[in-house]
Amino acid sequence: MWLNPEEVALKNALKLWITERSNDFFLLQRRRGRGEPTARISGLLVGALDTVLDSNARVTPFRILLQIPGSQISWIIASGAVMEEVNKHWDWLAHNLLHSLSIFENKEDVASFVRGKVKGLIAEESRGRQAAQEDEPEKFREALLKFERHFGLPSSEKLVTFYSCCTWKGRVPRQGLLYLSINHMAFYSFLLGKEGDEANSIYSGTSVKFVIPWAEVIRLERVSGGFMTEAIRVSTRQRQRDFSMFLNLDEAFGVVGQLADIALRRLLDSEGLELDRVLQQPTRITKRVLEEQALREYVLALFRLPRGEALHEVASCSVWTPHARCHTAGTLYTTDNYLGFSSREEGQCILLIPLSEVVSVEKAESTCALPNPVIVSVRSKKAFQLIELQERDDLVESLECRLRSLHLKQSAFRSSRHAKTACCPSPYYTFYYDTACSDEEEMEEQVLRNTVNTEALMTAFHYNTPGSNNNKNMEAVKEKMWEDHFTEFGRGVHMFRTDKVQRMVAMGIPESRRGELWMTLSDASSDLDSHPGYYASLVQTSMGQSNLTTDEIERDLHRSLPDHPAFQNPTGIAALRRVLTAYAHRNPKIGYCQSMNILASVLLLYAKEEEAFWLLVAVCERMLPDYFNRRVIGAQVDQSVFEQLIGECLPDLADHFPDLSTLSSVSLSWFLTIFVSVLPFHSAVRVVDWFFFHGIKAIFQLALAVLQANAGRLCTRVDDGQALMVLASFLEHVGSDQSSPAEFFQLLADGSNKMADTPAVGQTNITQLISDANERFGDLTVRKIERLRCRHRIQVLQAHEDTTKENALRVVAPDVSISAENLVDIYDLFKTEHFISLYWGDMSAVAAAEAASWRRGASYLERQYRLDLAQFKSLYGLLAPWPAGGAQRNADILAQRTFTLLDSERHHLLSFRDFALWLDTLYCGDLSDKVKLLYRLHLPPALTDSEERSSSSSSGMKIPPVSSSRPLYVGGASDGRADGKREAKDYQEQLKQMLQDLGVGKDKEKNIHQHLPLMKQHEFIQLCKTLCCLFHGDPDENELFQAIAKVTSLVLQIGEATTRPAGPDRDRLGLPESEWTVSLAQILASVLTEQMLVNFLEKVCDLTGRIAAAKEKQYQQRAPLLALQHAHRR
Repeated sequence: MWLNPEEVALKNALKLWITERSNDFFLLQRRRGRGEPTARISGLLVGALDTVLDSNARVTPFRILLQIPGSQISWIIASGAVMEEVNKHWDWLAHNLLHSLSIFENKEDVASFVRGKVKGLIAEESRGRQAAQEDEPEKFREALLKFERHFGLPSSEKLVTFYSCCTWKGRVPRQGLLYLSINHMAFYSFLLGKEGDEANSIYSGTSVKFVIPWAEVIRLERVSGGFMTEAIRVSTRQRQRDFSMFLNLDEAFGVVGQLADIALRRLLDSEGLELDRVLQQPTRITKRVLEEQALREYVLALFRLPRGEALHEVASCSVWTPHARCHTAGTLYTTDNYLGFSSREEGQCILLIPLSEVVSVEKAESTCALPNPVIVSVRSKKAFQLIELQERDDLVESLECRLRSLHLKQSAFRSSRHAKTACCPSPYYTFYYDTACSDEEEMEEQVLRNTVNTEALMTAFHYNTPGSNNNKNMEAVKEKMWEDHFTEFGRGVHMFRTDKVQRMVAMGIPESRRGELWMTLSDASSDLDSHPGYYASLVQTSMGQSNLTTDEIERDLHRSLPDHPAFQNPTGIAALRRVLTAYAHRNPKIGYCQSMNILASVLLLYAKEEEAFWLLVAVCERMLPDYFNRRVIGAQVDQSVFEQLIGECLPDLADHFPDLSTLSSVSLSWFLTIFVSVLPFHSAVRVVDWFFFHGIKAIFQLALAVLQANAGRLCTRVDDGQALMVLASFLEHVGSDQSSPAEFFQLLADGSNKMADTPAVGQTNITQLISDANERFGDLTVRKIERLRCRHRIQVLQAHEDTTKENALRVVAPDVSISAENLVDIYDLFKTEHFISLYWGDMSAVAAAEAASWRRGASYLERQYRLDLAQFKSLYGLLAPWPAGGAQRNADILAQRTFTLLDSERHHLLSFRDFALWLDTLYCGDLSDKVKLLYRLHLPPALTDSEERSSSSSSGMKIPPVSSSRPLYVGGASDGRADGKREAKDYQEQLKQMLQDLGVGKDKEKNIHQHLPLMKQHEFIQLCKTLCCLFHGDPDENELFQAIAKVTSLVLQIGEATTRPAGPDRDRLGLPESEWTVSLAQILASVLTEQMLVNFLEKVCDLTGRIAAAKEKQYQQRAPLLALQHAHRR
């Protein structure tokens, strides 16, 4: 394959490589030890070296070098694993390049020409590979070429797909192509088949061209009306654009939403949000990958699988369902560790089989009645029959391969586990009941702290309610019903989830079976079985530690179901502490979040302690993903989705609430605690039953049902506070069932229990509410929720970004004099520079800093974007008012010194605050601030040792000869008289007089000396060089040069007059006898003697104009440079 040219030294390379073919410009070489008929010592040594290297470092055995006659440096331009591969490249070079190279007179031009040609071949191959992955490769290749030509983005900006559509300029539609890449969406239109002007302007005579970074998209919508058919509306903070006339609008809208969502998650919250590993590598994203990812997200949400599961096969089939006595048609999904089946109508029938439970997967004989059958046998001596599998052989082979691998892992784990058990006995498990408080409660709690309970707390601590006798009768009826169901259809994770099971769960799971069924419905039982001893080990490791997380847990322990007797006792509190602390230790990214204590409390009541831990894992990591991170992003996304569902399902209610955030703000606790914090206890537990069966869909349905039940009273509310009281009062009075067994069986048979549209307070029970939610909002599917989440996550992340920006500006604004409008624009430039490097540059340093800030729980100010040296240099060139002589080298030197000076913490990264304060000095600071900044830029650490050593030899600046014997006069120019009438004063008195005359004052001089060290002679020479560079190109350049010459002469006189400074400065600095120093006050005083310098440094610069120009140039300036850096790294 062709390689980006990389230099190698032939002198050393010849020891490891043998030249097989050569000509004037190219060498084809073979690695020693490869392809030799007989083994030689040197070949064996090289072969052994290549073998021990890891796979990433191994060298391909054949390569082609570009060589320049007479040079010891060559470039690797191609390599291959076999000789035939490199021979093809060799033949291409011989036929297409060799003759052309002979006409070059300058051999250096040969190297540049060949390197450029090879890079072009690599780009073409990349386009070809990318195009080959698309449905129509030739069309995609053509679109890719146009994308690169029209928009000038780096080649690393990967095009994902494109669509033909039109955008609108006023009332005029502009037909063109919408290009969707990994970081941008771009549009180019042409009229009458002729591509328009390629200028940078957005609109030209016959064309429209613009680029929108995904990072600027704040909302995506489907709109219709007016002059347009249904269209996609893309809104940014500056404007909105509509795109219509798609051939497949649903597909285009889905891809646009996915790309925006992926980009924002990667750019704005890569550490806080879960993101698939494939999507974290943008170069691997294609349209096909997006389709697969959307399906994978749906499958994970439907079956509530671990986030790391990879989707393997998707196949249409039918499964024999014993409860229906027939085959049910649907879709089979296979992942790393699961088989999942869903009926065509989502939710009608769901089956989940962990591969750890599977004994065998076998093909049965195919018949007319049972085409292509497959039998899946599980450990409980149960078998599932699948038919109508189109690619049965490949599916069975793949499943058998994963089964063998899984069984080998299980066997190895059991063997190692048995060996450890033989050496170290298992931890002792016990359950200590203490239903009464005693004076020794604190001591007992210490004893209980590391004791793992083996029974659910409810077995010892009962929560009495009215009508307990009737409840006992109902519990017995429910237990008998579930036992009959288990006897007929089996139990465990692979239990069919049907309409009947749904009705049974809606009527309430019996307390004695609640823990078991929660484990089954959530599949937490698989985690428990596959991690024996894991929880006990976590408890042993985590208990006794003290940190911020454990402090938060301790504060909330006694706020968790405080009315329940189990948590008025040390036993319950200790169990809750262990579960929460163990989970925080397991998942430090989440740690502990408020509301986790409430969920864990309910789980501990009905499940054993270890089971409760795995249930908490299932809820936090699979069933409510991203809910419990530092910014509860997942919960906020679902609140935004909930607002849209209110508008769609309850339009009359939505019309009475101009701002639906009022309702979503009160519903946040419903989602975070699964209604446990707002409903009576026994009613809340019924909701938890429903949640474990349906997942997040159950909470959406129930929340909509609550609003619908109170729609009338909410629409007549006086203010938002009254609306909140209406909802709170309603939820407080939702009671649990008081039905008789006969009524229970009737409800179970009917499958519904309609309730009044506006029930009176106190007349609603939880069964009615659940049934109503399922009946009226049952068409809400997991697929729809996932699609809405994708779109609304964009809005939530951008809202957080706006809040972060406001906080950053509010903190910085009091310390700078830059106008609020300019400060906002500077922040945007700063952020864009960060994003540009994430798009196309090396983001390792920035990403590492952000990850570290998340791990240490940094504040929002500490988590602000950071710029490295290359990024700072870019913004320096765009915004600095001092052009540094217009020479790139001088600009880079000054930018690097500035970066080193501002990087006070030596993290090699600058915050926005550092950047804003620096700009404020340049544009709004007074003369003394600017001189002080220049002074500090020429002292260590800003001035490096290498610059100090080169100062005397490379100053390049003629300084007027001075002598310390010439007197220094203050107060006016010398009158030229040689008669000595003007008496020379002592130097110290003259300096004091100068400072007084210029209004500096002795106190200010002392204050400056307290903060800044004295400047040495070679440092001052560097300062003079910088000043001369600043003046280059100024209209008053000559006058300024004369002024700086006079100031230099004056300061050198001062320095020579102070070659032996008294006091501690000389000892502190370690100055030799002949070294001289000057202070900031002395330099400042000297500058003030020249009005031209004063005018230059006090000149007001147009920051607004510089910012406007920077916005236009930022992409054009950085994109080519980063493209070259990216190519070099490849």
